[in-house]
Amino acid sequence: MAAPLGIIGSGAIGSTLARLAIAAGLDIVISNSRGPESLTGLVSELGPRARAATVVDVAREADIVITAIPLAAATDLPAEALAGKIVLDTTNYYPQRDGRIAALDSNESTASELVQAHLADSHVVKVFNAITFASLGNGARPVGDPERSTLPIAGEDAEAKARAAEVVSTLGYDTLDTGRLADSWRFEPGTPIYCDPYMPAWPTEKLPFDELLAWLLSAPVITMSPERAQELIDSAVRGAAGGYFPETA
Repeated sequence: MAAPLGIIGSGAIGSTLARLAIAAGLDIVISNSRGPESLTGLVSELGPRARAATVVDVAREADIVITAIPLAAATDLPAEALAGKIVLDTTNYYPQRDGRIAALDSNESTASELVQAHLADSHVVKVFNAITFASLGNGARPVGDPERSTLPIAGEDAEAKARAAEVVSTLGYDTLDTGRLADSWRFEPGTPIYCDPYMPAWPTEKLPFDELLAWLLSAPVITMSPERAQELIDSAVRGAAGGYFPETA
């Protein structure tokens, strides 16, 4: 990649992807809603291949941009600056966080179709949404490793999906093309492939947040083969959209 990989969002997913990119030898430019000065610590940790910028500058500088933000914030993305760019969309619909969205509640749309509607001149590819940040960070493996896992992707443009798959491969995962953005409900919250198959069963007892986080970070990653990924995608039945954040102790 001649241009740096752009990342908008520095939370759990964004920072995890930044670390994977740096480990893979990529240059990154990262932003968040609070401004570059808030990223000093993260950039220092990541090293000389990383730098912070504004959201608009990330959109302008990078050819491929990962958006690791809540769905409710997607309409704040700078559509003009992202025109012509490949946007890797990690969003999921969680009404507790995002509020109710009628087009999703009625299954008229998927979350990434809404992102694509806002970014009308970009090439949106849905990826990185169906695995927890902890499994994502712990499960990356090089090409050919028997424990390398597969992540589902979806998008409207074949070339954009191919380039997205190259990025995903560099970061440590194979990909399974599930079709268009209208098909991406098959790996949204509540579907068979969403998060759980990549990890052990969740604790049955209610844990304090810090203990649950520690459990997530230490949980072994279960390898997802392409065949298993396809089986889970094919078994999905569309129900009510949106996920639910469980309460912690």
